Amino acid sequence: MTSLLPSPNRSHVIVTVTGPDRPGITARLTGIIADAGANLRDIEQVVIQKQLSLGMLIGIQEDRGVLKELLFAAKELGMSLDFVPVEEVKPMALRAERYVVTAIGKSLGAREMHSLATTLAEHHANIAKISRLSHGDLRSVEVHVDLPSGDRAALLKETLLRLAMRSSFDIALQREGVFRRSKRMVVMDMDSTLITIEIIDELARAHGVRDQVAAVTERAMAGEMDYDESLRRRLSLLAGLDINVLKRLSAELPLTEGAETLMRALKRLGYRTAVISGGFSIAAESLKAQLGIDYAYSNTVEVKDGKLTGRVVGPIVNATRKAELLDTIAQSESILLDQVIAVGDGANDLLMLEKAGLGIAFRAKPKLRAAADTSISSGGLDSILYLLGFSAEEVEEVLALG
Repeated sequence: MTSLLPSPNRSHVIVTVTGPDRPGITARLTGIIADAGANLRDIEQVVIQKQLSLGMLIGIQEDRGVLKELLFAAKELGMSLDFVPVEEVKPMALRAERYVVTAIGKSLGAREMHSLATTLAEHHANIAKISRLSHGDLRSVEVHVDLPSGDRAALLKETLLRLAMRSSFDIALQREGVFRRSKRMVVMDMDSTLITIEIIDELARAHGVRDQVAAVTERAMAGEMDYDESLRRRLSLLAGLDINVLKRLSAELPLTEGAETLMRALKRLGYRTAVISGGFSIAAESLKAQLGIDYAYSNTVEVKDGKLTGRVVGPIVNATRKAELLDTIAQSESILLDQVIAVGDGANDLLMLEKAGLGIAFRAKPKLRAAADTSISSGGLDSILYLLGFSAEEVEEVLALG
């Protein structure tokens, strides 16, 4: 506590009050300010482990008795009070360069927060606010930062991506604004995203052509053929497979960690959801029914006499088709693309991720992680709720609605 009062030419002070939290503290102190006719210019308050920290910017008159009254009241309340005179108070500028950094991991300790804060400082990102999103162990925090104008955000994103790749936690950078907090639709890939397997690989194993299918996949990944050709060749190797194999597999799809929690929460919050997959429609429709997804688009396999013919019916759901379907669904729901989230793991998802307002690479290869807006590698799909700014307590409240 300090007894140094500001000089007469200093008309503003920042008052900081700390101590055990309980009802009535803010009411008591703001009442003193109001009764003294002082001007409350700004206020922020946070409680950490039942310890309150209250900051107020106060404009005072020549009679500085309000500060003495605040000091006396704080002592009565068992609080500590300090104040710093401010030479000049400038009007609040528009925060055109405000960003949100979300860190997600199994555990975030001093070392992780130090590496994140150091990286932000190196890019001249000033931390304005830090909020805890997880409960129990510290697993997710949201950091609001102000960046100087220019292309610093792109450079910061690259550095944060490198930090995440060599660390045990994920880091997402998003521009703060109305659309970050008002997303309305989530579109997801299926294989290795909503589910943990690649269905075509499982069918190839059951049909005894696993190695041949894997060889075609490897050639496609090496750039020797495009997605459409690779799908046709792999599917042709499945000709003669009993359709019941695919049906049984689709009835028992292994969900990715956090998938059910994410979908339940999104549904209760009023989001529209879709699965757009280069896999097979029987599986996509099964997921649609199981998770309450609103839309499902995927490839339809041709079947004759209960066997796969090795051909696709209709257009192939490739990268271009995925982006087109996302756009079509958004338009039909009157949802702006800025309000859409797309999630995927492979190169076939890139255009879809670029089309959406927020593209998330989920447990993806480095190339897609670098191209996407952000990525998740450490946590489950329910980590996406942290990126939307929801705390663990808020998610639990939503899920408890029944």
